[in-house]
Amino acid sequence: MASEMIRMISLALTAFIYVQVEVDGQQCMLEILDTAGTEQFTAMRDLYMKNGQGFVLVYSITAQSTFNDLQDLREQILRVKDMDDVPMILVGNKCDLEDERVVGKDQGANLARSFNNCAFLESSAKAKINVNEIFYDLVRQINRKNPEKKPNTKKKSKCVLL
Repeated sequence: MASEMIRMISLALTAFIYVQVEVDGQQCMLEILDTAGTEQFTAMRDLYMKNGQGFVLVYSITAQSTFNDLQDLREQILRVKDMDDVPMILVGNKCDLEDERVVGKDQGANLARSFNNCAFLESSAKAKINVNEIFYDLVRQINRKNPEKKPNTKKKSKCVLL
């Protein structure tokens, strides 16, 4: 189930990563867009949100300010998409830095519940904890929301990492 192909294309303000994964027996090509640092480019960020099928909202468990911004970010996504519910997962990153934690796991879980029972995981990109699970969960949410008519087809899903 590990990624078979990763290709990174760096653009001026964003990074696109293409990853092919198998989720529940179905091959999926994920187009992952990291929008960190695009806050001042509202029109571009709104376009990414409008085109995204699923969203990973990430905060650092070591930085309260990253957690505090998530409510506004989620509201912006829902407003741009003009929807009440969008495939989304809330992720507390850097869980390997437990000694530096300032955002409790219960705070993340409570915020996820307030986000219409949004999925929630803690992860560590550095220690490779729950990284794949984030995307598998998001693909499953996207598939439930937009079921394919033909099984076993290759599907391209867009995921926006915020």
